[in-house]
Amino acid sequence: MKDKLKLSQKQQTSKSLKTKTKKKPAGKKSKNIKSRKNSGKLKIGDSWNAITIIALSQDNPLKAVAEFVENSIDARAKNITIVRGREKGELYLKIIDDGEGIPLNKEGIPDFKYVATHICDSIKKRLKREGVSGLQGEFGIGLLSFWTVGTTLYLSSAGSDGKTYVMQMKKGEEGYTISKKRTLFSNPGTELLIKPLLPGVKQLNGERIQNYLASELRDRIKKSGVKIKIIDRYSRKEFEVKPREYSGRHLHEFEILPVKSSGAKVGEIYLELYLNNQSPDNRVSLFRSGTRVLESITELDDFDKPPWTEGFFQGMIDVPFLQLTPGTRRGIIRDHYYWIFIETVKSSSLEDKLNKIIELEKQAIEEEASKNILKSVKRALQEALLMLPKEEYDWFDIQTENRKRKGKKELPFDGENEGEADGKNQYGERELAEGVDSSIAERQHANPADESAEPETPQEFYEYPGPLYKAIISPASCVVKVKEEKLFRCIPRDKKRRIVEDNINIEWDIKEGEGVLSKTEGEFVTYLAPDEPGLTVIRATVTQKSAKGIISCTAEAIVTVTDSLLKHESGEEHEKGKGLPGYTFLRKPGELWRSKYDEERNLIIINNGHKDYIYANQKKSRKLRYICRLFSKELVLKNFIGYDKNELLERLIELSLYSEENLH
Repeated sequence: MKDKLKLSQKQQTSKSLKTKTKKKPAGKKSKNIKSRKNSGKLKIGDSWNAITIIALSQDNPLKAVAEFVENSIDARAKNITIVRGREKGELYLKIIDDGEGIPLNKEGIPDFKYVATHICDSIKKRLKREGVSGLQGEFGIGLLSFWTVGTTLYLSSAGSDGKTYVMQMKKGEEGYTISKKRTLFSNPGTELLIKPLLPGVKQLNGERIQNYLASELRDRIKKSGVKIKIIDRYSRKEFEVKPREYSGRHLHEFEILPVKSSGAKVGEIYLELYLNNQSPDNRVSLFRSGTRVLESITELDDFDKPPWTEGFFQGMIDVPFLQLTPGTRRGIIRDHYYWIFIETVKSSSLEDKLNKIIELEKQAIEEEASKNILKSVKRALQEALLMLPKEEYDWFDIQTENRKRKGKKELPFDGENEGEADGKNQYGERELAEGVDSSIAERQHANPADESAEPETPQEFYEYPGPLYKAIISPASCVVKVKEEKLFRCIPRDKKRRIVEDNINIEWDIKEGEGVLSKTEGEFVTYLAPDEPGLTVIRATVTQKSAKGIISCTAEAIVTVTDSLLKHESGEEHEKGKGLPGYTFLRKPGELWRSKYDEERNLIIINNGHKDYIYANQKKSRKLRYICRLFSKELVLKNFIGYDKNELLERLIELSLYSEENLH
């Protein structure tokens, strides 16, 4: 019975075990095994290969030097000296600071072992978690940047025993060594020596390092107050690194952009923007906690647009919460923090405000350019009209305007002096007419005693003319009917186009052709045309006696003698005293006219929607020539009413020839 009872108990036990086993799903165990096989943790297969990749990821030796300097700033250094020199035929680079040095271990010795064996595990990252601020590094790979600078690194720091210890690392080798350095006095900070420098880094001179650090570490240098000196023993020069100063008008209204993400404040964006003259050299750099990340923010696709690409602004935008690419530290991770940065800029309407500033600045530049163009065109036309017949080109009474002013001496025209006209231009300023002297004939027949009776005003030093430089004859080209007379004047000038009068002698002669001159000496001469048509060249030879000897130059005028002249029909209709007109723009892209003259407002209206203006506006010199030709066109149309098209074209070519020669 007992045996049967035991047997039955065993059977029940086996049945219960089978029942329990059946309750478990048949495939659960196999699924767990499969999931373990298909998941796991990432591991570095070749640690040394990973270190090599990290060490060679920094492609800019200047950036590597900046990281070494930042390590010194993080160590609370107040003075940093960078030395570039040559020793035993090999170039070296040394960075010395007076900071806190390498942290000590329990034995009071610089913990070089931790530095060498904790790559990608920076001490600074732990210190940041503990609340230490003002530190920049966090990746633990800064020292490896020496691979892009030189072959061997020597890092020296003092221990608590007052002795100096040095760690040596070589490019391409896995090991490191720590030894005592034989020195009488230890440096309180850290000394980093790299030698020999790589062949491609030999041009890394002191001046280049200075310029790079001044921009790259601009804010870090300003905030820390560190003094950085560069001694270039190879070129025997010394430099001091000072934070780069921006130029232009500081936009104080853009300084801080508060940042919020899901209601929580994550930091602030700091801006330092300056409005400057438009130039491709103007850039807004991107910084992170005082260190430059990108030289130009336009390197980011989200900022490759106006206002950042217009070249009006320079300065910086500092975004302390951005995540950097560890290897080069010259790139931004497009993560959640980058998205916060972009959204903050958009929501603040910063770009719209800057675009409005640019629009106003462009308007001011356009107005200033218009003034300069107007002045250049007027001067060129006046110079041309000085060389062309007065009776043919008297548009707006340029050549007969009375230049006398109340209480002032009459100023002879020399291309620089300008008389005041009655009208104002489109900018509301008094127009300045640069016409020929009020009346050449009056000056020819005036009594010298009367001229000397006018009150003299004292001249400034810069108003006195210099030595003789060139001479012109007015007019330089004209048409004269047979047996008629024409008055000519010779104008001597210095290099700045001022009239020269002292010790001047002018002699006239007919170089080619027929005709008779009334005299052979003097400022003015009258030419009597011959009986037959022909071409005559009149020459004036000007000499000036000075302490250095005799200066001589010549000028020529071409006279076309003809047996008939076309009647000038518009001479009686010109209004007097208006002076040269200004100009303004009217956009009419669908119309073919290029310019019109508004007689009531004394303005030339230019169609800036015409395809020719759009093409000319692409280049400053081309635009200047285009507007000058429009002025010439309106001048010819005003002066030669009723002439046929061939004569108008001839006059237009004539005026353009003489005006564009003097267009600057």
